[in-house]
Amino acid sequence: MGRRREETVDKELLAQMESGDEKIRVKVPNERVNEMFAIADQILGGRRIRAICADGEERITRIPGKMRRRQWVREGDLIIIQPWDFQPSKADVKMRYTKTQALYLSRKGVLPEIVDIFGMGRDEHSGDDDGIWDIGEEEVASEVASEEAETEDESTDET
Repeated sequence: MGRRREETVDKELLAQMESGDEKIRVKVPNERVNEMFAIADQILGGRRIRAICADGEERITRIPGKMRRRQWVREGDLIIIQPWDFQPSKADVKMRYTKTQALYLSRKGVLPEIVDIFGMGRDEHSGDDDGIWDIGEEEVASEVASEEAETEDESTDET
């Protein structure tokens, strides 16, 4: 049997994603249908995976046949899952991210802390000039404080 090839980050594609020259789309979970981020924690066999979800729960997920034939899920992969309505402790895997896509989402701060495998989420300021992604609470507080200071300066100058 051959050895499994470790997936690496495609630095050229990541630079292209972050530069913003060309729009590259990365799918995010659809909250309306209860999809969420998760990390594949353990491969159980028989198309089943134990996953740690963004809401903090651990679920048994299954890989549908359509996805199983086209894409392999390994331990430590970032995935999108959709919990079952009738049994919330189980879920279906909807998509698997490549390492490059997962790193991009981590750098943009889209991933919740519990599933941020690269740890770059909220700590690092993202270079988003378009204003597409939400800014952190600390940045909002500092902006409000600076605006209040400016209005106070203007009111003292007028008197």
